[in-house]
Amino acid sequence: MLYTNLKHLETAADHKKAIIENENVMVICGRMGPMCIPVYGIAEELEEEYKHVKFYDMEFDNPESSVIRSLSEVSEFMGIPFTIYYRNGELVKATSSIQTKNQVVAILDKEFSAAVTA
Repeated sequence: MLYTNLKHLETAADHKKAIIENENVMVICGRMGPMCIPVYGIAEELEEEYKHVKFYDMEFDNPESSVIRSLSEVSEFMGIPFTIYYRNGELVKATSSIQTKNQVVAILDKEFSAAVTA
């Protein structure tokens, strides 16, 4: 289990439901390690500001997270966490490894701005 304040996706069914039921979704798939924890913290911090985005985590080592680990968009990734952004059920951006708050905000603003989602 991941010890974050984010909503947890524990199964592939949870993952599917989250991206179908929400217009804008960010899923961080990782562990409780030094490259992942800062990204969870950034997402927790941004939840209040980005109310139009649903933020989730998913444990990388859970067999159910194969729905993320098997994506063609992450096949070349060498570090975790895998951070996946979905809009209207479609993957629009994927990143790996540690990210800064500015990097995450830039993606959120580009992929989930009012102009993009309208």
